[in-house]
Parts: sequence; C-alpha cells; structure tokens
Amino acid sequence: MSTRTLIRGGLVVTAADETHADVLVEDGRIAALAAHGSQDWSADRVVDATHKYVIPGGVDAHTHMQMPFGGTYASDTFETGTRAAAWGGTTTIVDFAIQTKGRALREGLDAWHAKADGQCAIDYGFHMILSDVNDGSLKEMDLLVEEGISSFKLFTAYPDVFYSDDGQILRAMQQAAGNGGLIMTHAENGIAIDVLVQQALSRGESDPRYHGEVRKALLEAEATHRVIKLAQVAGAPVYVVHVSAREAVAELARARDEGLPVFGETCPQYLFLSTDNLAEPDFEGAKYVCSTPLRPKEHQDFLWRGLRTNDLQVVSTDHCPFCFVGQKELGRGDFSKIPNGMPGVENRMDLLHQAVVDGHITRRRWIEIACAAPARMFGLYGQKGTIAPGADADIVIYDPNAQQTLSAETHHMNVDYSPYEGKRITGRVETVLSRGELVIDQREFTGRAGHGAYVPRGISQYVG
Repeated sequence: MSTRTLIRGGLVVTAADETHADVLVEDGRIAALAAHGSQDWSADRVVDATHKYVIPGGVDAHTHMQMPFGGTYASDTFETGTRAAAWGGTTTIVDFAIQTKGRALREGLDAWHAKADGQCAIDYGFHMILSDVNDGSLKEMDLLVEEGISSFKLFTAYPDVFYSDDGQILRAMQQAAGNGGLIMTHAENGIAIDVLVQQALSRGESDPRYHGEVRKALLEAEATHRVIKLAQVAGAPVYVVHVSAREAVAELARARDEGLPVFGETCPQYLFLSTDNLAEPDFEGAKYVCSTPLRPKEHQDFLWRGLRTNDLQVVSTDHCPFCFVGQKELGRGDFSKIPNGMPGVENRMDLLHQAVVDGHITRRRWIEIACAAPARMFGLYGQKGTIAPGADADIVIYDPNAQQTLSAETHHMNVDYSPYEGKRITGRVETVLSRGELVIDQREFTGRAGHGAYVPRGISQYVG
C-alpha cells in the first residue's frame, strides 16, 4: 500500500539552494517539491515545518562502531550508535570493516556485515581497512569495488597494528587507479611518533597531554605530503582523513592548487576543542585522546578557512567512543595505553549549525560539508545527501532557533561523558525521516533496529 507524507511550510536547504517549498514523500523516496501551497497534494501524514529548515539527512562518512582497539571495544554498537546518529540528524553512516593481517578482505567484510545486519536504525555502508597489502588483497579490491565497497583505508600510523609502508600504499593506490576505488589515508608518521612516545615515557611524561605533544603537527604534514606524492606517482586520487593541523591543510591546498585529485576531511573535535582539553587535570584529559590529536586553538582558524575555500571538503566524526570509567582509564600512568577515540556522531550536525550561527560557514556550506560532499565523495549522491525527486526520503526537520546544552546526561551515545559537556548551542533536530519512515518524531525516537539497510556505493563522484 502506498504511503504519502507531506512536509509543508519549511525552508528547504540543500548544498545548491534555499527555497520555501513543500516536499512530497511517497514509498520512501522524494516524489516532488513545489512552492508552498501551490499543489493540493493529499497525504497520509502531514509534517508542519513552519519556521523550520527542511534539510537532507546527514551523511557521516567516518565511524567506528564496535571497533576493537587497545584490548577493548568502542562502546557504541551498531544499534546504539545508529540510534544516536538519528537523534543528531544523521541518516547514513559509512563505517570501517577491518582486514585482519594474514586474512582475506572478504573475511573482514563478512564480520562487519554480521555485526551490523539487523541492528541499524539508519542506512549504512562500509569502507575497507587494508591491514595487509599483498597480491591477494589487491585482487580482492577489484571485487569489492564491483560490490559497492569503493573506498579503502591505509595507515601511515600505528606500527604493528594497521601500518602500511610506502611500497604497500603505492601498490594499493595503483590498484585503485585501475578499479575506480578511492584510497583514504590516516596520515601521521607512526614510526617517528613511536620514538617520541618512548622518549616521553622514559622522561616520566605520562599524562594525557603528552599524547598531543608527541604526535606533532609536522609529522602529520610530512605524512600528508608523502601520501599525496605517492598518489601522484600512482595516478590515483587520495582522501586524507581527520585533518587536524594547519600544516597538513597547507599540503592539501598546495596539491589542489596544482589540480591534483586530493581531498581532505576534518572533524568537529578539531574545530571546537584543543590541547587545552588534553591538559585538563586529574586525568580528565584522557577523554580527549584521539588520533590525529587535538591541536592548539590557533589551528582552528586554518581548518575553518580550509572548509570555506574547499581545500577541506567533508566534516565527519571519526566516532569511536570509549567510556572514561574502565576504558580511558586503561591509560592511567601511560598515555600511550589510552584508547584512541571520541564520541561525536550525535553532535556533528548541531555543532556545524552552530558554526553557521557563529559566522564560520553559510547554511548551504553546512549542508555541503555534512550531507552532499560526503555523499558525492563516496558514491552515494543522488540517493543520499540532497532533497530532490528520486532521492531517498532521508529528511530532517531542523529548528534553527531552539536552544540546547550538550551533556552526557541527555545524549544518546553509549558513552559516559560528552567532550562538549555544558556547551550551549543554537539549533536542534526536531523530526527525522529515514527512507520516508519517521525515526525521530517531535523529539521522540520512533525508529527501530533493523530499519537501516546496507547501501552499496558507486565510485567517487568527484573522480569517477
């Protein structure tokens, strides 16, 4: 039986334009848009969006649900994490399946499908982490691209865990150049960082703030420069994840000025938090340990500028939460043992709206970096990331004037602290549709585990 929803009276904001329009949804897709009141559409359900924004559901292209790390697991499951994402106006995530060294890519992908299947409240896709670049895994890349896993992450960091050397990264990039895949890189010089970690610990420098001091901005810039040059040799595009430092932004800008297919992502924690947080006393700084690390506040202006000039295209979260009690505490007395990761999947859309309020970005740029660009980058645009006839009806009714205070007491992520505790912001998600189904209805969760569907992706629409 056909179901129709009419969203009327709102300001429809996409990356391309802003228009006062009514939106008709039918059978999970956007059927039509028209000027307010110009069409006498009948509907089974009417959503009043007067004085509200009607925006595409957010696309968070960098999450780690249930990820194993440092002897523990990220505290959000696919069920709790996607529910929290929905509360925050995100309707699609792209998570990372992990290849175990010595094992096939397919084995890792199957394990992540098993974790997510039937658990998600919103739609989801997967990137593939390459932990072991060899002839077999390179051939498997071609098969995965055909099946909708069109992006592959490699690390210049974390020796003995995820680290790939320059030769392995080059080979993966060469393979991607042939199959249309997009190589993503965590760009830090992990070999040098490990030396600095041991030197700091030998000096008795064990507090969380030293995590930021040893993972130097110059070592992020060096690795960013290196992966760009490797991609240039391979004739492949490259996407650098969680860019945190002005020096790394400069490397991306220089390459893009040369016309290279080089792309960059940053995250809310780098835009709103700093090394001041890592230095909080009584081990509180452990809450803010992530990699790349938080930087001194002066880096934030360069990240905002990069977002305005399009030298950075995407804001994702790198959502990988660990509870303070029992998980972050594993690193008491040794900062290198603090699980790396922070929560954020619920806060991204709101924090970026606050950036609109603060004058850092425009409304349309908010939607570009949070919805449209990640969808284009990872082969989802048209289905996700916009409000247009034929697109999935992933729609958020957003109240731009509501006031809220971020807090662990009220968030829905499965973690015992908020990195933004007490931060007052303007704007709040009111209602969320995922493929036309109400998952948040007037600030009440009405979704369910299993509604979210796996979404195969095409190749990047920036480079394809």
